[in-house]
Amino acid sequence: MASSRISARLPPNIDQTKAPLAYGDRALPKLNRELKDPELITRQRALMTLCDYLHDPEHIVEALRVGVVASLKALLTDPDGTVRNKTTEVLYIISGHNSGRDAFMDESIIVPLSRLFDDDLYIVRKNAHMAIEMLCEFYPGAEGLVEASLIPTLVDKLKIEVDEIKEYILDTLHFCMRLEQIQALIAGAMEVFTELLEHKSPVIRARAARDIMDLSVPLDGKKKACECNSLAFLVKLLSDDDTDVRAKASGAIATITITTEGKQKALRADAIPQLVTLVNDPTSEVRLNAIKAITTLSEAPQARTALLKHVENIEKRAHEENEPTEAVRGAAKIAVRVITWKP
Repeated sequence: MASSRISARLPPNIDQTKAPLAYGDRALPKLNRELKDPELITRQRALMTLCDYLHDPEHIVEALRVGVVASLKALLTDPDGTVRNKTTEVLYIISGHNSGRDAFMDESIIVPLSRLFDDDLYIVRKNAHMAIEMLCEFYPGAEGLVEASLIPTLVDKLKIEVDEIKEYILDTLHFCMRLEQIQALIAGAMEVFTELLEHKSPVIRARAARDIMDLSVPLDGKKKACECNSLAFLVKLLSDDDTDVRAKASGAIATITITTEGKQKALRADAIPQLVTLVNDPTSEVRLNAIKAITTLSEAPQARTALLKHVENIEKRAHEENEPTEAVRGAAKIAVRVITWKP
């Protein structure tokens, strides 16, 4: 027989770990109020709900309008690890949108977020680095990081962080060094990148080689690479099994060997045989960077003499029937012209 007794159990589709959403346009204002609530469980539940709710891009703009970023900034110093974890996760989600990155800059969130690089919880540090890396993919974010003088901090973290986080740090430094290399050089980044060229992870080896290429753009960077003997390690990577490692290593060699000292270091490391082999690599980026490195090296008489016997092989890449990539064809023509030049 039917009964009027009401069960104390919640319906099966209710998640007690999340805050219930208000209807329509009241949802985000309510969540924003709950983010400031003195009750810990209320803040935690609001953050759990917000993480799911903001995966819909349509909700990002409304969240920014009601001041969610300012509330999240305050939660970065929360004593509770779960709150810090979910706060950084929400910030990472927001950083994937243009309007969110603009809000980061308006709220000056870079420095408070960077303080979590020292957090005791691995997941908090990872989320913080992910959000910063996403922000730095765009010019204002990288500029903000440089202005905050955070490059030395990132270089120091490369020495001690776990491998997964190192990948994000290397990417962040890559974007920052497009604007500023001096901070990185002073912080000893070249030495750290050179050590990472021997890392067991091909992803880290490739990104370290790429960052050496970025850092070697100014003359001081090229000199530092020679002082650190980076070229010897880069030449070894030319025979790496990973395509990206070979591409970035040959690109770094091409950048460093613009100087006479760089040419001599590369020749002593026996770079020419390896580079000549890469002229026929199946990946166009590897072929292009290898030919560029050959071109800079061939400016030295000693290298030009050694490369004359390989001119025919390089010249094949200058013809459309042998090389589908226009950039590689153009680089091969220049290389042949430099190698065969006579005073």
